[in-house]
Amino acid sequence: MKRLKILWFNWRCWLNPAMGGAEVFTREVAKRWAASGHDVTLFTSEFPGCAKEAFADGVKIVRAGGRFSVYRQAKKFYLNCVKSEKFDVVIDEINTMPFFAPKFVKNGEKVVALIHQLAREFWFYEMPFPISYLGYYYLENKWLKQYVNVQTVTVSESTRKDLAHIGFQNISVLPEGINFSPLNNLPEKNVKPVVVFAGRLKRAKRPDHAIRAFKIIKEKIPDAEMWIFGEGPFKNDLERISGSGVTFFGNVSDQERRDLLSRCWVLMVPGLREGWGLNVVEANALSVPAVAYDVPGLCDSVRNGETGFLVEQGCIEELAAKTINLLLDRSLRLSLSTNALFYSKQFCWDKTADKFMKRILDGQ
Repeated sequence: MKRLKILWFNWRCWLNPAMGGAEVFTREVAKRWAASGHDVTLFTSEFPGCAKEAFADGVKIVRAGGRFSVYRQAKKFYLNCVKSEKFDVVIDEINTMPFFAPKFVKNGEKVVALIHQLAREFWFYEMPFPISYLGYYYLENKWLKQYVNVQTVTVSESTRKDLAHIGFQNISVLPEGINFSPLNNLPEKNVKPVVVFAGRLKRAKRPDHAIRAFKIIKEKIPDAEMWIFGEGPFKNDLERISGSGVTFFGNVSDQERRDLLSRCWVLMVPGLREGWGLNVVEANALSVPAVAYDVPGLCDSVRNGETGFLVEQGCIEELAAKTINLLLDRSLRLSLSTNALFYSKQFCWDKTADKFMKRILDGQ
């Protein structure tokens, strides 16, 4: 197989404290490409205490700029090194704002867009007015329409449909993977019923909905507990509104997180939208079914009635009711837990990386 020189643009790397599911995807794919002999360079933003250049998992990481200036710095980096380095592939990973690689990558490289999800309603959660209004109604569509003829990879059928609606012509859907082996059997659960929220603590993930749903659950099941994993800018507000029975674990090691998560009974996922819902299938691999809002991404990763339940988005009462149903109905919970564990076994990062490379080489 030909050894490719790959330049990958992403606004964050997986070592950034603010990293999310998109950066997990970047890491798991890029390190496998590097291990198979490809030369991979990731250009990304800086964060406090980071090195300007580093090697991690066999990938060269170059950092410059911040959350917004990284896009300008990426273009500058490419133009400065294009004469000395001949890249074969440039991956433009789009998290709300694109790098606009098709505009300046003009030295014979193949450009591939990687889009996990559209921002859409995120604009109103993450940006102040009037930027939120401008982004939702004008900017995102204007930016993405410049990519309609670029080979594009995404991670869910939901995002594929969103992109097709804009006019994208060449879209491939790649499943995400899991970076640990699913359990072989159902593990021992916590004695008291435990519902869990696992994810970055920011407004668009709506952990406050999970906490409000838990207060309803607590009225029906007084000994229920809620465990929250993750950090983020919304944490202080969440601690203020949480009541008895809620424990914030913050960021713990991967192994400790999995050990604790495997003891939980139900995962609640009230996000605004997701690219896929990596936390869902990771919980499934530990035999934990999910109750999630029926939104893009989560409607792909949750098999309604089989590995969990989908409920009307924004309806905290229904989120609580379905979770209560699972907590009280042992037979149903065991059935969904078994299904979830079986379902998770099909997801593998090796397959994802291989399929992505095949799409690059085949052009589709």
